[in-house]
Amino acid sequence: MAALAEEQTEVAVKLEPEGPPTLLPPQAGDGAGEGSGGTPNNGPNGGGGGNVAVAAAAGGDGGTPKPGVAVSAAAPAGAAPVPAAPAEAGAPHDRQTLLAVLQFLRQSNLREAEEALRREARLLEEAVAGSGAPGELDGAGAEAASALLSRVTASVPGSAAPEPPGTGASVTSVFSGSASGPAAPGKVASVAVEDQPDVSAVLSAYNQQGDPTMYEEYYSGLKHFIECSLDCHRAELSQLFYPLFVHMYLELVYNQHENEAKSFFEKFHGDQECYYQDDLRVLSSLTKKEHMKGNETMLDFRTSKFVLRISRDSYQLLKRHLQEKQNNQIWNIVQEHLYIDIFDGMPRSKQQIDAMVGSLAGEAKREANKSKVFFGLLKEPEIEVPLDDEDEEGENEEGKPKKKKPKKDSIGSKSKKQDPNAPPQNRIPLPELKDSDKLDKIMNMKETTKRVRLGPDCLPSICFYTFLNAYQGLTAVDVTDDSSLIAGGFADSTVRVWSVTPKKLRSVKQASDLSLIDKESDDVLERIMDEKTASELKILYGHSGPVYGASFSPDRNYLLSSSEDGTVRLWSLQTFTCLVGYKGHNYPVWDTQFSPYGYYFVSGGHDRVARLWATDHYQPLRIFAGHLADVNCTRFHPNSNYVATGSADRTVRLWDVLNGNCVRIFTGHKGPIHSLTFSPNGRFLATGATDGRVLLWDIGHGLMVGELKGHTDTVCSLRFSRDGEILASGSMDNTVRLWDAVKAFEDLETDDFTTATGHINLPENSQELLLGTYMTKSTPVVHLHFTRRNLVLAAGAYSPQ
Repeated sequence: MAALAEEQTEVAVKLEPEGPPTLLPPQAGDGAGEGSGGTPNNGPNGGGGGNVAVAAAAGGDGGTPKPGVAVSAAAPAGAAPVPAAPAEAGAPHDRQTLLAVLQFLRQSNLREAEEALRREARLLEEAVAGSGAPGELDGAGAEAASALLSRVTASVPGSAAPEPPGTGASVTSVFSGSASGPAAPGKVASVAVEDQPDVSAVLSAYNQQGDPTMYEEYYSGLKHFIECSLDCHRAELSQLFYPLFVHMYLELVYNQHENEAKSFFEKFHGDQECYYQDDLRVLSSLTKKEHMKGNETMLDFRTSKFVLRISRDSYQLLKRHLQEKQNNQIWNIVQEHLYIDIFDGMPRSKQQIDAMVGSLAGEAKREANKSKVFFGLLKEPEIEVPLDDEDEEGENEEGKPKKKKPKKDSIGSKSKKQDPNAPPQNRIPLPELKDSDKLDKIMNMKETTKRVRLGPDCLPSICFYTFLNAYQGLTAVDVTDDSSLIAGGFADSTVRVWSVTPKKLRSVKQASDLSLIDKESDDVLERIMDEKTASELKILYGHSGPVYGASFSPDRNYLLSSSEDGTVRLWSLQTFTCLVGYKGHNYPVWDTQFSPYGYYFVSGGHDRVARLWATDHYQPLRIFAGHLADVNCTRFHPNSNYVATGSADRTVRLWDVLNGNCVRIFTGHKGPIHSLTFSPNGRFLATGATDGRVLLWDIGHGLMVGELKGHTDTVCSLRFSRDGEILASGSMDNTVRLWDAVKAFEDLETDDFTTATGHINLPENSQELLLGTYMTKSTPVVHLHFTRRNLVLAAGAYSPQ
């Protein structure tokens, strides 16, 4: 099989392993991978810890990059850019800054970077050597230099994605040139000095010498200004309240002004939006400097800039106000800790902003959703479908079967024509179809001709599988594509597989018995099965903790399960034994799912990363790192080129399997995300969360296009019908709801302006789209599945009140 060659598009600290550790060598014509296949170092926080490469913005000849810009703190978009080191190092402050940076590079043994920066600034070696230690700079200069050093150590400007704690690089030198000429803007060369971020360095940016008694006054002053501004600006500027509140509170705590911090929190925490309540609860427990050092939420907030999307007019208004009032404390926080994504055009309304905000790190930057996504379906291999019911066809007149034939063709024709949005067929290597797969596809096509066409006037029947007396605690469910088997993962660490057809589950015979079988006989596959083992239920033992995820392979030969014990296990459904235990996650693995083509699978867990695996490799092929909290659910795109992940950081990310890049970030949910599903045509994604809302996304444009309100508790399961006309959602509120997907996706506003600025206008039409609500007596709906004929199967464990 051809390799998944890794492309280095953004030169930055890569959090996925540098090149697939175990994939086959690249084809001729493929670019070489980013590394020579080093195994990923799965530190406690997932991706890449100690194995981060020193990446330069390399050009054609791979020589040393030519530096162009001194280390700079990233300024928010629209603000005046931080100037490069002046050629003559004129102003004394600039000179001190430059000397401090050069000293820092020297202390860290980064001689090349130091040389390059000195040449650019035209400073003599003696000037640097003569300046000695930072303490030898003149009074104020020493303080400025040490503050700058702490800032350089703490911030990682320009990194490709917010980094989870434990994976951040500590020193970043920013270059704007490469060996082959000037690099594209935004390309960054990053140097990792330590495996773990030095917590004190991360926190030292809070070492501001503001007057603690003035913080309440600063915040009140800004609050008064925003509340008195015009309505059109007020909604946008109100987004500042939450990140400023958090950073000002943390600054007070860090500088040990505990009483002022407590008073500040009590006075203003009630002003924050309701969807930040959980974060504020965590924040309220941080009352001493010592508490901050081990706190992940705090580190997240510090290491990833909070993103606000504001119109240029509103931003200018804010900037003018802060400069007039000389409110440096707030302006410093805006400069250092926030990323303001400025757009030209009308400010957004409160409703438009509320739809998009709520995640742990604010909204997604607009650049995050610009890259091209191949959301079309791959061309299906052509398989001859033998005609059945020939005698019936003989009886009918010639006209009737002809009417029937186009119907059969129309099903295949979806994929016979090459979809213009589809990825190249060989973009990633996919397994070849076996004869058994072809037979299964033929069966599928025959079933499809008998499929019920659903719509508002023709709703599906729902068959509910209730797990009674599930004292072991049902934690995961999956159903095979042909609806013949159902698997349950339980809190007692077992996986149980049931047959839901009259055909019982049988194991393969022992080796001694198999040697007696005639291998040439037609029914050899029947003969190898041991009738003595036939039963409706098989129990699989092997995990040492609750099983949180289960997934059948498309050919029904394998079952995956993921568990609290940190492993993913692959079970054979021929022998009902465990074949492999995949170890990579260090913490509970919340979900796992097979690719629609088999062979590949994805897992996500408490270590905040998702991993892509292949069944025949014991190391992950890709590590998708970027979420700021647990990855709760994972789902493959129907064309298998992308993976979607839903996280407790309240964002959904779409990852490219080919190179491990994050190509979409969707924000808008107000609680951890627990369910994902792609529409059958690959264009849309539906997501469900603890906030009870189902959000609909257009993948190509990277936009939210709908919101379905109705559930009163966590949405645990989502599924589109086989033809994509109905969306079914199952929730902890004991209901299954059916929604009109055709109506939800028609007349979408996806013009360039909407895409560029995020001015989305969601229709308030949840009630019109809701086609039916079906209650269970007292059974939360854990899983939903549409059969090939569009019957809904739902499953959950009965929970007596």
